[in-house]
Amino acid sequence: MGKPNSPFVAEKTSETCTPRNQPDLQLRLDETQADQMATLFKALSHPVRLQILDLISQGGGEVCICDLEHHFDLTQPTLSHHVKVLREAGVIQSEQNRVWIFHRIDLTTLQQMHELLGHFTGLA
Repeated sequence: MGKPNSPFVAEKTSETCTPRNQPDLQLRLDETQADQMATLFKALSHPVRLQILDLISQGGGEVCICDLEHHFDLTQPTLSHHVKVLREAGVIQSEQNRVWIFHRIDLTTLQQMHELLGHFTGLA
């Protein structure tokens, strides 16, 4: 629980909440959509994964993990784990071409995130 004088701690009162003169508030995300978006944001919550996404975006559409390795002081399995988290969240797509696996940003997923953030800021 927050500190007693914290603005995030509701004061105990016998009064009921009186709604302000606001437009009708409605959930824009159902439980499944909210869960999917939370998974996306969790995947992006690690600095290395944000850096990987940035490198992929610079890679002309597709990059191999071998193109990413020299940017990090991480083992290949650790880097692969971060890529896997991004892929499982739907942030990137991966495609095998012979022995190489190429990764690219899933633009549809990023557009959905962009639209959601636009709703939060009133820009959508």
